[in-house]
Amino acid sequence: MKVTSLFLLFLVTSMSCISQPEVVSDIAPDHSPWTNLLKQHVTPEGLVRYSDFKRDEKKLDNYLETLSEKAPNPEKWSKEEQLAYWINVYNAFTVKLVLDHYPVESIKDINLVNIPFVSSVWQKKFFSIGGEKMNLDHVEHSILRRKFNEPRIHFAINCASFSCPKLLNEAFSPKKIEEQLQHQAVTFINDKQRNKIDESSVRLSKIFKWFKKDFTKEGDLIDFVNQYSKIEVGRGVRVNYLDYNWKLNEGK
Repeated sequence: MKVTSLFLLFLVTSMSCISQPEVVSDIAPDHSPWTNLLKQHVTPEGLVRYSDFKRDEKKLDNYLETLSEKAPNPEKWSKEEQLAYWINVYNAFTVKLVLDHYPVESIKDINLVNIPFVSSVWQKKFFSIGGEKMNLDHVEHSILRRKFNEPRIHFAINCASFSCPKLLNEAFSPKKIEEQLQHQAVTFINDKQRNKIDESSVRLSKIFKWFKKDFTKEGDLIDFVNQYSKIEVGRGVRVNYLDYNWKLNEGK
């Protein structure tokens, strides 16, 4: 029993040690290179021209290298700087993941053969931040969801699939982060392809089902939706969910 307890203590300690980047930067990086790439290769509808993006992959790699080397120092960076950084990390490395395996019909089609203990593409560790190997799941669940208490991040990060919120065609920036999060929330909730809302009937994206806990800390789902919906939903309306389309969010 004592040995088991010591092992568990070691395991928990080890896990906590790898939850933070090993090397941090006092200065937040410049995200304008990401904005330049997004404006060139993302349509106004939020679809990605991956074949064109592929030709600019070196520019993307340079930006990703900057992100890898400029991990946030929580004692020096503002909350806005950290939040913008991690959203950009998620979105930029997602694009990179697709480009590394392009062409694919869905991000879920990426081959995970011979990668032990990895059951989804989001668990694949394919990049480093401040010397720590990471995957997209870690960024989303252990950093963005756990540390920021900001449900609108679900409308800001993009999983390269059609039913995801549209990829914003500019980088998230500390000075505009509130405006950008608000824009993404309003855009996604009122997008009739991704949510079907009227006064007496609600069919929402499965994002609201998967992360219901994040959206209902100060009320129910209807309360949350009504903060952003152009159509006010009546009290007591039953919430149903739409099928999720995992087809690649590719545009021409």
